[in-house]
Amino acid sequence: MPHHSLAFKFSVAWLALMALLSLLADGLPLPSPDAQDLNNMLAGPSGSHWLGADSLGRDILARTVHGLRLTFLVSFASVGLALVIGTCLGISAGYIGGWYDRGLSLGLNVLLAFPPLVLIVALVAYPGNMLIKIIASLALVFVPSITRIARASTLRFARLDFVAAAKVAGLSHHRIITRELMPNVLPVLLAYAFLLLGIGALAEAGLSYLGLGMPPSVPTLGGMMAAEQARILDAPHAVFFPGLVLFLTIFAINIVGERFNAGSEGARR
Repeated sequence: MPHHSLAFKFSVAWLALMALLSLLADGLPLPSPDAQDLNNMLAGPSGSHWLGADSLGRDILARTVHGLRLTFLVSFASVGLALVIGTCLGISAGYIGGWYDRGLSLGLNVLLAFPPLVLIVALVAYPGNMLIKIIASLALVFVPSITRIARASTLRFARLDFVAAAKVAGLSHHRIITRELMPNVLPVLLAYAFLLLGIGALAEAGLSYLGLGMPPSVPTLGGMMAAEQARILDAPHAVFFPGLVLFLTIFAINIVGERFNAGSEGARR
């Protein structure tokens, strides 16, 4: 459909632009995200501050770009870690079955019994590197769903003739899993993992907004909105621009993820 195609093209272009800005954040001709311009506190967009300045005179564009880089880092790292763990657990459970499958299913059910926010807050409360704790806690939240999808896909493919033929041919279990099952299961998981990137971005921003994420000295989209929300009537740009970038990024991730998911489902049929 034309409108969907337009949304998809916009989403790809937006994500490419945001990824490029994030990668080049330190080399862009922008002020330091921590530099304070006391003569332009809460100033609106201008030639010196394209998106305006916050209550401390810091450049909103510079802080938004650096905050978005952190959002991408947390999203990709947490989803990537969860994808590796969930794929290994799910495929092995679906292929091996028996007590291993039952024990893993019980463990996943116990993990799913905890509300995600409670689990994340409990993990980030421990001493240690905050970035690593955020990535690990989000990965732990994502692992159960990825594991279940990997297990269900493995059970479906394990019944097909090509797996039976591989067993008759005397292939080892390792080769059957890595050469026969994994190439068929991975496309399903990758499509789902792309959708999780949007959830990861929103979760990182939400934690920062609630004061549970990175320290205030580190630019984050959620932290920027939280710091300026009390001044939204006097300086709406200080909240609007970080929020708009976050919204468009998550929107674009979801649009591209849905397209990949639809393509994956079509290929499976």
